[in-house]
Amino acid sequence: MNAAESRPRLGFIGLGKMGAPMARRLLDSGHHLIVHDIAAAAVREIQEAGGRAAGSPREVAAQASIVFTCLPSLEAVREVATGPNGLTHGGALEILVDHSTTGPEFAEALGQDLAQRKVHMLDAPISGGVQRAREGKLSVIVSGEQSAFERAAGLLEALGKVHYMGARSGQAQMMKLVNNLLSQISTAATYEAFVLGAKAGLDPDAMVEVINASTGMNNCTLNKMPRSVLTRSFDYGSNMEITYKDISLCMKEAERLGVTMWLGNMARQLWGYGVSHGGAKRDSSTLITYFEEWAGVKVVGAAGRRKNGGQ
Repeated sequence: MNAAESRPRLGFIGLGKMGAPMARRLLDSGHHLIVHDIAAAAVREIQEAGGRAAGSPREVAAQASIVFTCLPSLEAVREVATGPNGLTHGGALEILVDHSTTGPEFAEALGQDLAQRKVHMLDAPISGGVQRAREGKLSVIVSGEQSAFERAAGLLEALGKVHYMGARSGQAQMMKLVNNLLSQISTAATYEAFVLGAKAGLDPDAMVEVINASTGMNNCTLNKMPRSVLTRSFDYGSNMEITYKDISLCMKEAERLGVTMWLGNMARQLWGYGVSHGGAKRDSSTLITYFEEWAGVKVVGAAGRRKNGGQ
């Protein structure tokens, strides 16, 4: 038996903006991969790259001992894992690695449910965005039983840098929520600041240059602003409804723990405003367009002006 044949068969369910490039990373690392998604076109793309298609999560778990999921909602994770045609009805599944952002309470409950069915669960939320997913440079935050982690760790390294938070289920989810809270607050603050600067007549490209050499630098000024906002491409990554879901999960945990969250709740209201005013399926970077509308100004860089014919 050669090395390729000795590798475990892997499954991947959820071939969206993040899941598809992650699945490709596993394929490119030489692994057997069986995939499923409700979008037939997404499955075909992975098939063309060498993956095999399955008609349901159950069919994936009948062939793969380790299955990765990357899904948009708690309901989707629950249905895929334990629904009538879910993973737990497949006979080969031993470890479920869930990359979805679900919050610690959900992850702990699902982990206990799966343990009763003799399946180990690793909650392994990811951070980094679509481009880093393509490059295999995600931050992969993992918690769950150490023996299961040790079996999956080498596979996860194909996706990026792995951070093990310990055996307690849900700790990786809490770490992801804390990270996202910081990211979403700083993003909203960045949009507000750039709109103010543009209204005062500052050049947005110059603002990016100065801020990234100064103390206001953050992920939004380094990446989102120059890549997606100033160019007016608004294609950074996840939809606004996903961002709103993540921060809502964080605020739920804060309430459960009795922690006051002034800035977190303000940020949740901002993202919620965008979702309820037509932005749910739009890229999360379009949140700035609401600030622009309120101020009567647009934050456009040189690349964005060229894209729009100098306007």
